[in-house]
Amino acid sequence: MQRIFVGLLITIVSFLLLRYNEWLILQIGIWSWAEKWFGTEGGTRLAYRLIAVFGVIIGLLVITGLHDQFIRWLLSPLLGVPLT
Repeated sequence: MQRIFVGLLITIVSFLLLRYNEWLILQIGIWSWAEKWFGTEGGTRLAYRLIAVFGVIIGLLVITGLHDQFIRWLLSPLLGVPLT
């Protein structure tokens, strides 16, 4: 039950970040590194949107209980550990 609550919380916060990113930019300001690395005028907006989309995906993985398997799959080539 706790993982469902945490997953829903991550998903809702990420969705709100995605929905209200313009308001957040007006409150916080732009990220100069995002403008530089994404190479566009809207680099900060793109960075917020990418963070929000990854947050929604992570939240859904937590809700379904697949986050452990996903992290194992993601890190197995780096650690040299089989996927068992």
